Amino acid sequence: MHWFLLLSEGASMADRSGNSCHQIPESLPKLPVRLRESSKFDYGRVVLIAGSRGMAGAAALSSMAALRGGAGLVEAVVPESIQATVAGFDPCVMTHGLPEDGSGQFSFSALSEIHGRCRKADAVALGPGLGRSDDLVEIVQDLWQTLPMPAVVDADALWALAHDAEWQKVEPAGPRVLTPHAGELARLLGSSPSREKKQERAELETAATNLARKTKSVLVFKGPSSLITDGTTFLHNETGNPGMATAGTGDVLTGVLAALLAQQLSAFDAAQLAAWIHGAAGDEAVDRNGECSMTARDLLNCLYTQTRRCVSKRTEPSC
Repeated sequence: MHWFLLLSEGASMADRSGNSCHQIPESLPKLPVRLRESSKFDYGRVVLIAGSRGMAGAAALSSMAALRGGAGLVEAVVPESIQATVAGFDPCVMTHGLPEDGSGQFSFSALSEIHGRCRKADAVALGPGLGRSDDLVEIVQDLWQTLPMPAVVDADALWALAHDAEWQKVEPAGPRVLTPHAGELARLLGSSPSREKKQERAELETAATNLARKTKSVLVFKGPSSLITDGTTFLHNETGNPGMATAGTGDVLTGVLAALLAQQLSAFDAAQLAAWIHGAAGDEAVDRNGECSMTARDLLNCLYTQTRRCVSKRTEPSC
C-alpha cells in the first residue's frame, strides 16, 4: 500500500487583506491549460441526478459547483415539480424535469429517461437531495451497475446503494467515486450508523480502504482530514475546517468532483484534487465569514479562486 499526506505545504501565506492562501502541494493533480481553439464540449458534460420536493437546493448547489469546477456543460435532471426552482438558481445550468411520485421524488418510470439524459455525459453525479423510496433504491442500483461513464455516488444514493446487502458483489460498468461520511460508511458496511468517536476513526478508515478495494471504487471518507483511497493508495486531505460542517457543503464537493471527472481526470486524481479545492475554498470562506456563519453558498463563491489556482503550467495567481 502507498500512504501520502496531502498537506498544504508550509504555513499558509497571507495576502494584503489578511486572507489565508494554501500553497499547492507539488503532488497535487492539475487541470490542463485551456487551448485558445476550444469549446464547451472540450471540458466535459456533467449530468446530475438529484433533488426532490423540498431539496431543490441540493441539486442547485451541486450543479453550480460543477460549473465552477470547470465543466463545459452541466445538466440537472430533477423531479418535474422542482425543475423551475432549480433552473432559477443559475441560468447556466440546463434542467430536465422527469416523472415523480406523490412525494416529489423520482418514480421508477423516470429510469429510462435518466439513462437517455446520461448517454452523452462524460461524468454523472448521483444522490444530492434525492430522497428515499423503494423506487429510488431500484433506480440507484441500476445506475450503479450499468452506467459506463465515471459516476460520483453521494448522499441519498449511498443510502439506496446500501439498501441491498449484495451491492458490493456487483462490479459497476464504469469508474465510481463514493463520498460517505461516517454514518453513510457504516450503512455501506452493513452496520448501524452511530455518532463517530475519535477512537473509531482509524477502524473506519481501514474499513473504507477495504471497501474501496472490494468494490474497485475510489472512496472519499469525509471528515477531519478526509481519507481518499482506492484500496491500494490512500492519502489524507488537510485543507478545510469545522465551519464546513453545515448543510450543503457535501453537495458542493459532489459537483466539483463530477466536473473534474468530466475533464478526464482519473477517479483517484479527481477525488484528490476535488477534496483539496473544496477544503481550500472552505478555508477562504472562513477567512471572509467566520466558522459559525459560513454557509455552503459561501463555499461555492470561493471555488473560483481555488479552482483557477490548480491549472498546470501557469503561474500561480496570488491570493
